[in-house]
Amino acid sequence: MVAEKEDAEDTGLQIAVPALSTERLTLRVPREADIPELVELANNRRVAEMLARLPHPYGEAEGRTFIALVAGQPLSGAAYSLRQKSDDAFVGVAGLNATARGLELGYWIGEPYWGQGFATEAAHALVDLAFRETSIPVLHVSCRVINPASRRVIHKCGFQYAGQGMMDSAVAGKVPVERYRLDRKTWQSLRSWARL
Repeated sequence: MVAEKEDAEDTGLQIAVPALSTERLTLRVPREADIPELVELANNRRVAEMLARLPHPYGEAEGRTFIALVAGQPLSGAAYSLRQKSDDAFVGVAGLNATARGLELGYWIGEPYWGQGFATEAAHALVDLAFRETSIPVLHVSCRVINPASRRVIHKCGFQYAGQGMMDSAVAGKVPVERYRLDRKTWQSLRSWARL
């Protein structure tokens, strides 16, 4: 999944950032104690190439900048550290970002945790948060066209294809992305996804 650079300052998109709990994850505000694990997982070109703003190499300075940015809220949207409940391991980052199109879901998972369903679990929690805590009619998400794993997460959350576009990636330059949207009415009909 990718987060776009065109941030918007729409106060209607501000979200309280409560701690969230899923079956296997705790989602909480990123903090300074996360920096060593954040740096270890984020300093991966394969992760950075799929995102807009994640630089590579990614070191302690970049981790501190990220923590300071999310601590400097009120920002429009919400940012979360993803931690595994079983051992408190840092798994990745997810959030809701205000963009020119509206609120957009974003996430990345560290490579050792790929293919285990953590992105889907976090995405479901954030989709619910977005529609519960704001009055948005539509939630957006996008992914690089070469990222089938992210596309599967997006489909599992009920998003519908909305077209293609281009994204400026800090690592890969200008790259094509697929855009998706989920409207409030569809979300309401899918709220039982946890039982599926």
